[in-house]
Amino acid sequence: MYRVVIVGRPNVGKSSLFNRLLGLRAAPESAGWVGSQFAVVADVPGVTRDLKEGMVESEQGRFKLVDTGGLWSGDVWEKKIKQKVERAIQDADLVLFAVDGRSDIATADLEVADFLRRQGKPVLLVATKIDDPKHEAYLGDFYALGFGEPVPTSAAHGRGFDELLERIWAMLPIRQGESEPEVVPIRLAIVGRPNAGKSSLLNAILGEERVIVSEIPGTTRDTIDVEFDYGGSKFLLVDTAGIRKRPETGVEEQAIGRAHQAILDADVVLLVVDPRELGDHELKLANEALEAGKPVIVTITKWDLIQSKEEAKRVRAELALKLSHIQHLPIVYVSSVTKQNLHKLLSEAARLYQKARIRFETAELNRWLSLWTIQTQLPNFKGKPLKLFFMTQPEVAPPTFVIFCNYPEFITRAFENYLRNRIGQDLDLLEVPFRLIFRGRRERTA
Repeated sequence: MYRVVIVGRPNVGKSSLFNRLLGLRAAPESAGWVGSQFAVVADVPGVTRDLKEGMVESEQGRFKLVDTGGLWSGDVWEKKIKQKVERAIQDADLVLFAVDGRSDIATADLEVADFLRRQGKPVLLVATKIDDPKHEAYLGDFYALGFGEPVPTSAAHGRGFDELLERIWAMLPIRQGESEPEVVPIRLAIVGRPNAGKSSLLNAILGEERVIVSEIPGTTRDTIDVEFDYGGSKFLLVDTAGIRKRPETGVEEQAIGRAHQAILDADVVLLVVDPRELGDHELKLANEALEAGKPVIVTITKWDLIQSKEEAKRVRAELALKLSHIQHLPIVYVSSVTKQNLHKLLSEAARLYQKARIRFETAELNRWLSLWTIQTQLPNFKGKPLKLFFMTQPEVAPPTFVIFCNYPEFITRAFENYLRNRIGQDLDLLEVPFRLIFRGRRERTA
């Protein structure tokens, strides 16, 4: 897969360029768009700190696009941001050097240009924010950066992106041979409250500091997608911003919106829980995921801080009490410091992914349905008994079961709960959410 990396100083429009190349036709904040693949955009420097990846589809083919934090930002994260940009460029086939086409060349632009020359990668200069063709007359100064003629673009109006794609493909190396068939990765959303250890967990799984970790709440400002292989399976880890009730800034509000969207897009949700800070918030996030039909693994982090067997026993008992409403979900105790149970966490995720996609034969379902109806008393209203005719499974992920009956309105909550419990136990679906639908069908008469 070709890899194209966007680099530049802060606030030159890198994330808007990233979004537009991925196909977004309007600024996320104006359109109310919170899809997790697109980057958060705001008129303040330093919004993007970690690497953000997405897939660009074009007539010529596909390539992976990487958004990066602003270089020479002067903020507290500058050193870490530069390290991440260097790492991204190492794997790049092409670098898009973004400059603000409506501004004079800044000292930071010159610093970035020198930095890119030392990397030894092909560079395409892209001038952003050229909303009017008359602004192209001022682009001559950018030749001084040493990367030739800049491509004028406007993310707000979609100008110049056809030419930009043509220039990108012209500069990408030609590769021989057939490409391998694409394997769809298992998408794991890492969610939880701020400072629960989400980014540390992602870094520990990858074995590198892919995202910035800090005790400062709100360090992660966007969803971060990273693909990797484990045990013959391909995964896509999605790190998210910490979810809390009252975001303090517009950027944080956008990031939290992305985190909720990441839950909806996930195959499996890793609910990250700091054992010292557990409350209703975690239960609400678990319910949000389960209602969306997503399997959940309760991931207890920072287990290395538990000092003794006695303390571990006490904490486990406290967690069991507080998590009693979701005790049917798998719980994995992990440490990002010692790497404890990280392999188990991924194995559990792969197992739940497959379980959520299991499909039962209709004949098997109806044998179970006959047994369930024999072992309980069916509802009866005014002499009219409820009759269950047959059961089928039209969908997976989540498994969806449809039971045809004579009077769907006769289904009581108690009887539905009975069926749900039997489905969970007898079909081994206690750990994954499933849907149960009742549909009316007229009884056949002779």
